[in-house]
Amino acid sequence: MLVPYHVTGGFCCMSVCITARFRGLSSTGLKFLALALMILDHIHYFFGYTGAIPLWFSQAGRLSAPLFLFCTVEGFAHTHDRRRYFLRIWAISAGMGLLQFLMMYAHLGVRPDGFFPMNAIFMNFVILIPVWQGIDWLRQRRWFRGLAAVVLPLAWPFVFLVLYGAANTTDLAWLLDSVLAALVYTVLPCWSLIVDGGGFFIATGIALYLLRNRRIPQALVYGALTMVFYFAFPLIQLMGTPGFTASQMLTLAYEWMGVFAMIPMLLYNGQRGRGCKALFYIVYPAHVYLLYALSWAVMALR
Repeated sequence: MLVPYHVTGGFCCMSVCITARFRGLSSTGLKFLALALMILDHIHYFFGYTGAIPLWFSQAGRLSAPLFLFCTVEGFAHTHDRRRYFLRIWAISAGMGLLQFLMMYAHLGVRPDGFFPMNAIFMNFVILIPVWQGIDWLRQRRWFRGLAAVVLPLAWPFVFLVLYGAANTTDLAWLLDSVLAALVYTVLPCWSLIVDGGGFFIATGIALYLLRNRRIPQALVYGALTMVFYFAFPLIQLMGTPGFTASQMLTLAYEWMGVFAMIPMLLYNGQRGRGCKALFYIVYPAHVYLLYALSWAVMALR
C-alpha cells in the first residue's frame, strides 16, 4: 500500500530522520517503514500457498495500510496542488482496477489455482480525498459544495445498488451489469465493494483527517476503532464457533495488530523528509504485479 507525497527534491534514500538526537519520524521515514512492512505482507499474500512464508510477515504487515493512510492524510493536507495529487492517485487506482476487472470477469492472467491480486488500497484514497476536501469546504462555510463532496462518494454504493437492480430488470442485464462493474472497479470506485480496505478504512480515514492537528486524540481514536472492529467484533464471532481458542486471535483474526501503527503515528515529527516522490507512485503497482508473476512462476515449477 502506497501513498505519494509532494516533496521538494533530494535523493531517494533510506534516511528516516533518525539523527544523533532522535527527532521523530518524517513522512518519508513513515512511508519507508510502511513500504517495508507492506512488502513483507505481500510476500505472504502471494506466496502463502507454499507454506514456506512465516505468518509474522502478514502480522507485521497489518501496520502498513494505516501508516500509508496516515501519510495520505498529511500529504493531502500539505500538497500545493490537490487536484494533481488526486489525479495521480486516481490514475493508478483506475489502472489497477481495470486489471482486476479483467481478471475477475474475463479471467485474463488468473493464476492456475484461481488466485489473482485484489490489492486496491488506492481506491480508498480516491473516495477519501473528495471527502476530505468536502470537510475543508464545510469548515469554510461553503455548504453546498462541501456537502456534495462528502455525501456523494459515501452514498455512491447505495446509488449503485439501485442502478444494479434496475439493470437486472432489462433484457440487456448482462451488458449493463458488466458496464456497472467496470465503472466501480475503475473510474468510480465503490467503498462497499473494496476488499482491500472498504468501510472501516473509509471511516478511519475520515476520523484521522478530522483530528489531524490533534495527534494524541487522533492516534487514540484510530486505536479504539481498530480494537472495536478488528478485535472485539471478530472475538465475539469466534467465541460462538466450536473449538474456539484465544490463540485464534493471533493466527486467524490478527487484523487488530494494526493498532500498533499508533506508535509510529505518534512519533511523526511533522516534517516531509527527503525522498523521491516518484518512488511511492511506482513501487506499489510494480511490486504487486512482480510478486504475482513470481508466485505464478514458482507454482509452475512445483
